[in-house]
Amino acid sequence: MSQSASTSAAQASFRVGTRGSALALTQTTTVAEALAEASGHPYEIVRVKTEGDVTTGPLSQLGGTGVFAAALRLALLDGGCDVAVHSLKDLPSVQPEGLVIAATPVRADVRDALCGRDGLTLATLPAGATVGTGSPRRAAQLRAARPDLVIVDIRGNVGTRLGRVAGNAPAADDGGVGRGVQGDLDAVVLASAGLTRLGLESHITEYLDPAIMLPAPGQGSLAVECRPETAAGGLIAAALAELDDFDTRLAVTAERSLLSRLEAGCAAPVGALGTVHGGGVRLEAVVCSTDGSSLLRRSLDSTEATLDAAAALGVRLAEELLADGAAELAGLAGR
Repeated sequence: MSQSASTSAAQASFRVGTRGSALALTQTTTVAEALAEASGHPYEIVRVKTEGDVTTGPLSQLGGTGVFAAALRLALLDGGCDVAVHSLKDLPSVQPEGLVIAATPVRADVRDALCGRDGLTLATLPAGATVGTGSPRRAAQLRAARPDLVIVDIRGNVGTRLGRVAGNAPAADDGGVGRGVQGDLDAVVLASAGLTRLGLESHITEYLDPAIMLPAPGQGSLAVECRPETAAGGLIAAALAELDDFDTRLAVTAERSLLSRLEAGCAAPVGALGTVHGGGVRLEAVVCSTDGSSLLRRSLDSTEATLDAAAALGVRLAEELLADGAAELAGLAGR
């Protein structure tokens, strides 16, 4: 290779697509820097506005799954970017043709976090306290644990949601979605991973044990998506393979397989948590009625730590839940 050709190859860059929120940009930059370090190539951030960023109203009413992912995926397919970084819990469980999840980096804390005024925890919130969440899964499990609370549907990015808690400073501008009301709630529930990534752990008054609140399938995990040729032999193929964490992929494969068999979207009242132990995978899941009055909680183990075994585990646990009435309980499509 000539010196000029070698210089050109060394300077070749890759484009990373992201949503424009502070959390998305933080997550994307972390992944982009890891890929750049591993590959030796610089990156460019490409901001893509998604339907979930511009549409108001409850997430459960925004047209099904993938409202935060569709525009990013179109940008990938159209060549507007080379890779896209998603919060895995926001991705539909069915992978579209022409795209692959090339890396699931090491998973962050999977737990949900309560951010309460005056240091309040779930146990110490007074009867009738108002708690904000945009997630039917969180709302149902909150109602099950504390039926005396008033659950308020909220929208907006992390800063806006934190700003809803009484005594918190006004939120930074997040593009206008969900803003307008501040300090009207006693607490909000958010993913601890997002708060940690943004350096906002000081707002957490309690990490909610999965025994009380199972997280969303894929929560705490990022998904680096691209076209197959990018993962197979492109500029950053080796870097993507290095970034992928197998234990994380095993756990989320089981969780997303369960979600797929239940035919439940990311806004469904379904929680799931896979853990890798010894030579196998354990999967816990809960399906809730939206009012929290009824919960089905089950768990299963696989003695093999393979992706096929993890996927089969998710299907088996989903079948158990469906046999016990999960579809009717939560209004799921699966039968």
